[in-house]
Amino acid sequence: MNVVKDMLKAGKTAVGTTGGPTSPADWLAESGFDFILFDTQHAPVEIKELKSAVEAMKGKKAIPIIRVGENNQALICYALDIGAKGIIVPMVDTRKMAEDMVKWCKYPTEGVRSSAGVRGEWGKYDKYRDYMDAFNREILIIPMIETIESMNNIDEILSIPGIDVLLVGPSDLSINLGITLDYGNPKYAEALQKIADACKRHNVTAGMYFIPPGWEPNRLVDMGFKLFTLPWNNWATNGVAKGLEAIKR
Repeated sequence: MNVVKDMLKAGKTAVGTTGGPTSPADWLAESGFDFILFDTQHAPVEIKELKSAVEAMKGKKAIPIIRVGENNQALICYALDIGAKGIIVPMVDTRKMAEDMVKWCKYPTEGVRSSAGVRGEWGKYDKYRDYMDAFNREILIIPMIETIESMNNIDEILSIPGIDVLLVGPSDLSINLGITLDYGNPKYAEALQKIADACKRHNVTAGMYFIPPGWEPNRLVDMGFKLFTLPWNNWATNGVAKGLEAIKR
């Protein structure tokens, strides 16, 4: 029901890409990526505008993951109701914020999500309670770590049951470390290692929103980061160009 959650539990690396309301979501979802990440924090997009793109992914390989604009119960509910299989919340700085995020993502009795009927692809069940229990097991909960406060509270945040991935916001983390976009700074590598080590202690997957310039994906994988996005546009363009090369024109 949630291919990314299954991959992470098996110790595999999940690689996704980013999309929006006008992206070819149906094609991207079958292109080999494990998830498509839809951003509503920094992109000029409302959650409900993503409904068609998320629906276009039904029955496809990749799952939809939505980043909401803030740790807000209503926004999380909107994203789940249109079919998100994973929720990202930015700037989760404290244990309380992590607790709120988890309970807003899950149905009672594990959480307080409001019921609006079966939403999204979670299988078929004879009893509604069985659907809710399956959803609670399978939903991917992904708080972001981006600030000094969250770094100082990392063990308290990761101690909250239900967190699957702790996701680094690469640029905001560098800014808050006082080394703005200096991804090659040893201080940055030290912070990433601290995050990876903390995640390992708590059996939570470490993730990166995107690969910082100057970093190779496999270097991060070796550190313990097992979820990140890569851009698809150049790959698609290169694929078309390669296909056309074989044609006599």
